[in-house]
Amino acid sequence: MKKAMNTLPWRALPVLLCAVFSATAGAAAFQNWEQDAAGIGVAHAGSAAIADSAAGLYYNPAGLTRLDGVQFSAGFTGLRPVVEFNDRGSSGPGLGAGDGGDAGRWLAAPNASASWHLGSDLALGIGVTRPFALDLDYDADWLGRVQAQRSEIRTVNINPAIAYRVSDRVALGFGVNYQTIDLDFSRAGQRLKGDDGSWGWNAGVLFTLSPAMRVGLSYRSAIEHKLDARVDGSAARATVKLPETAILSVWQQVSDRWEAMGDLSYTRWNTLKHVDFIERGSGVLLASEPFSSGNSWRLAWGAAYRVSDAFKFKFGLAWERSPIGNNGRTARLPDSNSLRLSFGGQWLLGALGRLDAGYSYLLMRDARIAQIRDANLLRGKYENGMHIVGVQYSLGF
Repeated sequence: MKKAMNTLPWRALPVLLCAVFSATAGAAAFQNWEQDAAGIGVAHAGSAAIADSAAGLYYNPAGLTRLDGVQFSAGFTGLRPVVEFNDRGSSGPGLGAGDGGDAGRWLAAPNASASWHLGSDLALGIGVTRPFALDLDYDADWLGRVQAQRSEIRTVNINPAIAYRVSDRVALGFGVNYQTIDLDFSRAGQRLKGDDGSWGWNAGVLFTLSPAMRVGLSYRSAIEHKLDARVDGSAARATVKLPETAILSVWQQVSDRWEAMGDLSYTRWNTLKHVDFIERGSGVLLASEPFSSGNSWRLAWGAAYRVSDAFKFKFGLAWERSPIGNNGRTARLPDSNSLRLSFGGQWLLGALGRLDAGYSYLLMRDARIAQIRDANLLRGKYENGMHIVGVQYSLGF
């Protein structure tokens, strides 16, 4: 009885975390959580605490200390947003015709990571990911052509990291990030393009409370990009500050067959209110793109059940609070709160490594919009959703 009483609080911690934070969960805008497709099946719950492959260094570099020898992990995720506008009284001299069709397009999010364990306490790793992505393409002559036609953002993040095990219970990790961004926006009569490469950092700590329980805490810094830009052929400059993110995760081995995990994350999107394109030399404002972002929370819970020695079934859900409110919603970011439903599996292939696969669907609230631009009002409602499918292969030497 005494043993049961001592272990009960730790076993209850994931549930308690969910209960405490269930009213303030969130996500999303154009942040991409799919940096390790193995996590799709559990809605990326426990992301900073699971630490079972090299891909985990994106969520918490301290987890590298748990990996033996040389580890390699590579994966691919496809994301298909559904973005459909329904008109409710748009007006203005520049209106086109039609609702624009489904503006969502398939997004590819590949990742690759490797780690090396040096001695008993030191580990190195490197990962390549795409942490932010956006790709919307409306019909050319739709009602909101003055607000937006094509919206594309692409990033690539290269993240070398180092981790050190301070004791049996505590490990620390730190990484630097070199991130590139490419932006391509168009609307009726205007095209904006820009690119840049800038630096940031990430750090984490992993607490091993017992062989059956880990808690991870990690942080990724904001990265400010100063774009070398063009506005309809004119040389310009613009600043885009991509947000910082903090993650608190719990992983627990509940029994021989069951694992449970939870995640609470916070992303500080309010660094991105608008993007101004300034003409080089003259300092004249050539264009401005509104974002009006607030901050967001995300809460995830997941579980895994070992069906056999070779196969594990996963499932999870996440509530994601969008940083885009009704007053700041635009045709480029018609985002809304969402509920993510996920399932997946893991296959152990013996000496050939491990294969993970997963699928998620985001149920998103209808999103109202009333965006005014150049005396044109885009008024209506968006019906949004997203399909996510991915595979991850991991191998140790």
